[in-house]
Amino acid sequence: MIIYNVTSIIEENIQQEYLEYMHNIHMPEVLSTGKFLDAKLFLLTEPQNEGITYCAQYFAKSKEDLVYYRAHYSPKLQADIKQKFGNSLLSFRSVLELTPATL
Repeated sequence: MIIYNVTSIIEENIQQEYLEYMHNIHMPEVLSTGKFLDAKLFLLTEPQNEGITYCAQYFAKSKEDLVYYRAHYSPKLQADIKQKFGNSLLSFRSVLELTPATL
């Protein structure tokens, strides 16, 4: 299992619009690519930063699915968010891999 984690720090004045966009538009678009099994949006409560921090986590079956998504879908979807929210949002991405109990 691979988790594609997108952490976004947003300005307080766009919080409601951001939540609606993520739940109703962006996350469904990401899932519609067929490269993720599920998606969740979390509010980061500690540590507190300037602004409000959310973590969107997308669960992929394999690294190959994530690589394909990043090459073919991610650039447009990232551009859509940038166009909608501009400098009111700053995002960075990380990848996590579920580890077995033993190596």
